[in-house]
Amino acid sequence: MTTDAEEAAWALAEPVRRSLYRYVATQTGDVSRDEAAEALSIPRHVAKFHLDRLEAEGLLDVDYRRPHGRSGPGAGRPTKWYRSRQAEVSVSVPERHYDLLGEVMAAAIEAADSSGVDLSRIMQAAATTRGGQVGRESGDLHDALVTTGYEPEETDEAIILRNCPFHRLAEEHTELVCGINLCFVEGVLDAVDDEGYAAHLRPRPDTCCVTLDKRS
Repeated sequence: MTTDAEEAAWALAEPVRRSLYRYVATQTGDVSRDEAAEALSIPRHVAKFHLDRLEAEGLLDVDYRRPHGRSGPGAGRPTKWYRSRQAEVSVSVPERHYDLLGEVMAAAIEAADSSGVDLSRIMQAAATTRGGQVGRESGDLHDALVTTGYEPEETDEAIILRNCPFHRLAEEHTELVCGINLCFVEGVLDAVDDEGYAAHLRPRPDTCCVTLDKRS
């Protein structure tokens, strides 16, 4: 017998469906079928099929309302709107890069074994180094953050990281993982030579603990 998590994982195994889920999950507001279809350049009926499947699997919540500005007689039927339920399943959507964290930890442990230096400092140094590698490979701050699963959202004053790639580990080892997150992002910033932002620890509900503030 399959579990609910296994059913959700199977639902997300289909590439178009997984892309639709990721799109809805990264939006700040509800998403209509038309918006999803346009964003992914797929037919509306294809978007409808996969969105409804995601709803049936419990991965999306829905609401019915008319588009803004349409009301009264002749306004048509209410539109179906979708939003993420933020359920984490075994295929890890939104993205969780535990393999990346494992690389950081492994490098730190190896260095600690040979030097006897404080492990937490070495882990942070390893995170900075790995962030620099990702930054150099990408060459662009936004692309590097997206590639690593941070789901960056730029505002007038900062870049908010809507997702923590190490979510479950951060819940259990908050101070350690948040320190690694900060060092990793600082490594990315140094590598892409972006002096317009500075990374700070600023925990918020349902986001990464790191925020990139614009320099004044």
